[in-house]
Amino acid sequence: MTATDIPIAIVGLGKIGRDQHVPSIAAHPRFRLAATVSRHATMEEVPAYTDLSAMQAAHPEITAVALCTPPQVRYDLAREALEAGLDVLLEKPPGATVAEVEALARLARERGRVLFATWHSRFAQGVPAARDWLAGREILSGRITWREDVRRWHPGQTWIWQPGGLGVFDPGINALSILTEILPLPVRLTGAELEFPENQQAPIAARLSLRAGAAAIEADFDFRQTGPQTWDILLETDEGRLHLSGGGATVTAAGRDLAKGDALDSEYDGVYARFADLLARRESEVDVTPLMHVADAFMLGRRLTTDPFVE
Repeated sequence: MTATDIPIAIVGLGKIGRDQHVPSIAAHPRFRLAATVSRHATMEEVPAYTDLSAMQAAHPEITAVALCTPPQVRYDLAREALEAGLDVLLEKPPGATVAEVEALARLARERGRVLFATWHSRFAQGVPAARDWLAGREILSGRITWREDVRRWHPGQTWIWQPGGLGVFDPGINALSILTEILPLPVRLTGAELEFPENQQAPIAARLSLRAGAAAIEADFDFRQTGPQTWDILLETDEGRLHLSGGGATVTAAGRDLAKGDALDSEYDGVYARFADLLARRESEVDVTPLMHVADAFMLGRRLTTDPFVE
């Protein structure tokens, strides 16, 4: 270990941890994966533990953790880590409720720890270019289409259908995180329709009505799309159309290419670059805006019942 190494542990070694966090930690010159914490999963040649306290006792050199568990159990783990003096990265959504994330932010300030509530889609290749192009332009209207196959991205993950698991908002919140990052003015939700499978506690589809100033923005989220996946944001402005596709990897504005990337490129390299920067500056970054819009959708949304979901 060198003086610049940041020993980090992954807590919750599920699909997102293995597919995204592990390779991005390995790719960053400062981070070193020093341990994992999971009830069942392990990795070769990486010390594995089933609870956070055992990991801390065995590895006092570890200074940071990445919490990749389902959101329903993340608060207690984050609180334990912060109280033990660890810096914490939260996978999205940062918690099951807005209040618990705000409570963690207060605790991090009190303990002098770094808390990073990540929104990985904000690190898609084209997002900065889209934000810069929109600056100073008037938004006239917008349309978000975010449709993907839950069986492909969340196989066997029953937590996503439980209260706090968000259902289709697990991917839909990615679109909201991009929207709130690139728009030059605040967004508010004015209405929603939420489709719940009759045998589940979270929606499988949602249609949202949002406002950004005078501009109406409609969003269509669906977890039932097979074949090619759709992650598009269209914004009409007074100087032409902005189109983000591939989850923000590709961007065109008024017919001109601003960015051209692969939708499957890892956004998590950017997440860990930002985390390293926050650790160096000893600053937290906790933006609950995307989660707040989801909470508003549950508050204002009209509930519709649809066919059962059976994996």
